[in-house]
Amino acid sequence: MSNSQPSTYDVSLQEAIYSLSDALDLVGVTHIHHGKRVAYIAAECGKLLGWSGARLDDLFQAAVLHDCGVSRTIIHSRLAQLQWEYENEHCEVGAAMLSACPLLARFSDMVRYHHTHWANLQEVDVSEETKLAANCIYLADRVDILTLASMKDNANVLLGVDATRRRVLERRESWFHPDLADAFLELADSETFWMRLEGERVNSYAAKWMSERKDGSVDFENLRSLVQVFAVIVDAKSPYTRKHSDAVARLSRFLGERMGLARRSCELLELAGLLHDLGKLRIPDEYLEKPGKLTAEEYAVVQRHSFDTYNILKNIRGFEEVALWAAQHHERVDGSGYPHRLTRPQLSLEARIIAVADVFQALEQRRPYRGPMAPDQILTVLRDEAANKKLDHEVIEVVAACLDECWRIAFID
Repeated sequence: MSNSQPSTYDVSLQEAIYSLSDALDLVGVTHIHHGKRVAYIAAECGKLLGWSGARLDDLFQAAVLHDCGVSRTIIHSRLAQLQWEYENEHCEVGAAMLSACPLLARFSDMVRYHHTHWANLQEVDVSEETKLAANCIYLADRVDILTLASMKDNANVLLGVDATRRRVLERRESWFHPDLADAFLELADSETFWMRLEGERVNSYAAKWMSERKDGSVDFENLRSLVQVFAVIVDAKSPYTRKHSDAVARLSRFLGERMGLARRSCELLELAGLLHDLGKLRIPDEYLEKPGKLTAEEYAVVQRHSFDTYNILKNIRGFEEVALWAAQHHERVDGSGYPHRLTRPQLSLEARIIAVADVFQALEQRRPYRGPMAPDQILTVLRDEAANKKLDHEVIEVVAACLDECWRIAFID
């Protein structure tokens, strides 16, 4: 294949959305599967109203992604309230991210207005179909929040049904389109509808939905734009990690090219760099912004993020290498890293490149416990790490040979 021809990858968009949505679930720390429950409720309402085909598919996928504008655990906890003063901010953030991705742009308006009351939504300049889809997601989202609240002190999902029905009925026409409210109230008569909201059942429902969609080839630029959405979500977790993943991705690809890796490996390196910190969405905000040393308990929580990254990415066919390289960015060549305690012979060159790029970029950025380092200071730290058998010396010497360019590539203004 000529270098002028775009690379293509056999990755199902639906499967990627489904698997990567697991990352959004991590933000809630304990409130998992929220996106899938909202998608289930919305899709069942849509089906009852006769929606089908692409309209129903788009509703389902937009519902899965509806909270993509939420990175911080404190914001997620506030959205568990029935109504909150600043609840539309995450809608705007999510819509902006989706609109920047050609593969996801069609979901942007649905996400933008998924917290807008029906009475206000009628004045918005979008299609009627988009208004109904956004309002359907809003209804499903609030039903799930009410359901979670009713289950706080007991495990039986059925015990809060009457209260949830009453609150939806009270907001029929003002918050929710009458047809959507009526569809939900009809569904709510069935105990089966509610019991399918439980963890494994709703997960299976979403997995079956996605598995029935056709696979396809995606060119690299479109695939990167999809992955970029999730990198932005991760890096928004803390002001100290702004654009970190994007910079690690650029530097990883540059180092891969300098070390003679094939174009496909360099492209996958870039994707792995973008996704390496996906599991950090589970870490409470205050741990990432703590100015002092983490406690043993806090550090144990932080350590699991690379394992969570792997668990999310391993389910995407075509991302097998990306999943491994991303998950191994905290492994060290002497076996002292985590989570698998792998040694240099067990680590691919790509994994060793990402580990160096991650450290380089982190040292270049300000952190709550130190300021940013200059290029020569970073190189000193990296060479010390190589001398102590932590980071790969061959990769570090490539960094040393083009230090200024590495600095420029990893720099965040």
